[in-house]
Amino acid sequence: MTAVFSHGRLRLYLLKLLDDGPKHGYELIRLLADRFHGTYAPSAGTIYPRLARMESEGLVTHTAAGGRKTYSITEDGRAELRQRAGELAALEQDINTSVSDLAAEIQAEVRGSARDLKRELREAAKQTRKSPWVFEVQIGTSRPGNDPRDEFDRRLAAFADEVRAIVRRGRFSDDQLRTASRLLDGVLDGLRRLQR
Repeated sequence: MTAVFSHGRLRLYLLKLLDDGPKHGYELIRLLADRFHGTYAPSAGTIYPRLARMESEGLVTHTAAGGRKTYSITEDGRAELRQRAGELAALEQDINTSVSDLAAEIQAEVRGSARDLKRELREAAKQTRKSPWVFEVQIGTSRPGNDPRDEFDRRLAAFADEVRAIVRRGRFSDDQLRTASRLLDGVLDGLRRLQR
């Protein structure tokens, strides 16, 4: 769990989300993931036990319809929110800071990966200009006599697979995906310039 939700703060944030209106557990998970721009999403095993505990304490209630429980905040839950208003404001600030820090880390990683790719592509272009039958890059060397286009195709396919895997694991926000797409466009522009 992300550090901003230590010491009962997730419970407080769940009360805040339920104060906006009734929600089922997976909706709360999605709202938290959205709040963190996809960089954090609690599991069902994190949310549902907390909701059950909050219900036993009289802070929330639930109704069941269609196999799904919808949770609502009670007056006792609202009273706790009012009592902890200062803590909730500090939590919102911590969330904003955490999201900004994570976004900066992701942007730095994407920039670093793009720089590495550009460097490798420049090196590959140099090597193919030197000898059209030997294709060398920093991460490996093909044997003389192999077609450099085949080696390039293998590396490009591996690169595409790795990028897809990173994006699927990372739960990137729409803005982060657009930034990553622009970086890929920049690499494509660089390849076009190499053709000239």
